[in-house]
Amino acid sequence: MTTTTYIFGIAAAALILIVVIEMLRRGRLRERHAIWWFIAGVLALVAGIFPATVIWAANLIGIEAPINLVFFVGIAILVLVCLQNSAELTRLESKTRLLAERLALMELETRSPEDPERKHRVI
Repeated sequence: MTTTTYIFGIAAAALILIVVIEMLRRGRLRERHAIWWFIAGVLALVAGIFPATVIWAANLIGIEAPINLVFFVGIAILVLVCLQNSAELTRLESKTRLLAERLALMELETRSPEDPERKHRVI
């Protein structure tokens, strides 16, 4: 690999870390969602600064091409992010449904029995 490739890898990893930290600082990303992105950034930075670690880890695991290990780890991190987002989405959908049901019950309780539109209102 050329020096330009190493510099590009280090710069890309540093940019990932800077973006994640800045989003955390501004409150646009919560800590529990930033963990996997931060781990990915640190791993990319380590691999960029010390490329021999990727070769060593690939040999240790028994992977012939070190780039395959990089792709595997990247895909694994993205799968974990997707799994975390799916769990969060499921939790929020349940909360939203519960809140909608509670609101509908409260609206029914607050209407007076003499309300002429009571029978025709759709909640």
